[in-house]
Amino acid sequence: MDQNTDNKIDIKDKLILFFKDNKLKIIIFTVIIFLLIISLLTLQVYNERKNNIISEKYILAGIFLANNNKIDSKEILEEIVKSKNKFYSILALNTILEKDLEKDKNKVLNYFEIIEKITDNKEKSDLLLFKKALYMMKNNEIQKGKQILQQLIDNNSSIKIIATQILSN
Repeated sequence: MDQNTDNKIDIKDKLILFFKDNKLKIIIFTVIIFLLIISLLTLQVYNERKNNIISEKYILAGIFLANNNKIDSKEILEEIVKSKNKFYSILALNTILEKDLEKDKNKVLNYFEIIEKITDNKEKSDLLLFKKALYMMKNNEIQKGKQILQQLIDNNSSIKIIATQILSN
């Protein structure tokens, strides 16, 4: 029993000695962890606010479209695409294409490039390339559109069948 008590005292003494010797390191480590947690929380709040602002802008663009104010709607949608938001940028580009808000082909192709860079999902990327090919074919760039469709077929895309059917027509 005495030996067990001595072991407990030794362990306690060793811990106290360890904390005394490494007091500064422990305080610095704790402060760094605390600052890291605060930074991550702040970043999360910032990203959430930014996402909320972009979603409000998307809704505002929709309201402008409903009121036939295409100019203001187009400006807001362009701003959303340029914000590189992974969700709303794609929606904004789709709205620009569906409502035919932008007449300049080069601008639209630039929007496609912006969104291609932020797309991290293969299926989304394939759909975006498919939409780009259809847009190009619609705007008299048939060869480039067909090349993109062939690229989708060669990469064994999930929309390979549709791309094949379009190329065969």
